Amino acid sequence: MGLGIELNVILAYAFGLILLYLIGWILIIPLKYIFKLIINGLIGGVVLLALNFAGKFIGFSIGINPITALIVGFLGIPGVILLLLLNYLL
Repeated sequence: MGLGIELNVILAYAFGLILLYLIGWILIIPLKYIFKLIINGLIGGVVLLALNFAGKFIGFSIGINPITALIVGFLGIPGVILLLLLNYLL
């Protein structure tokens, strides 16, 4: 007396659950990178805002836009130095 469920049906359900898990995992991974990109951009914007506030007394400023905020967010202090050098040279 079996349960009436064939082995093929059990394997199909197992395969479907594994496939659903993998698709969910693939969709979650890019969201982590997007959130990290947004957070780094916000931190870079805050750093540039503070730099512009302090630079007001010395006489320099860097434009705050998404590209410069991401550069500072990703590179940190070297990104700030890079932008200062580019601002000085250009």
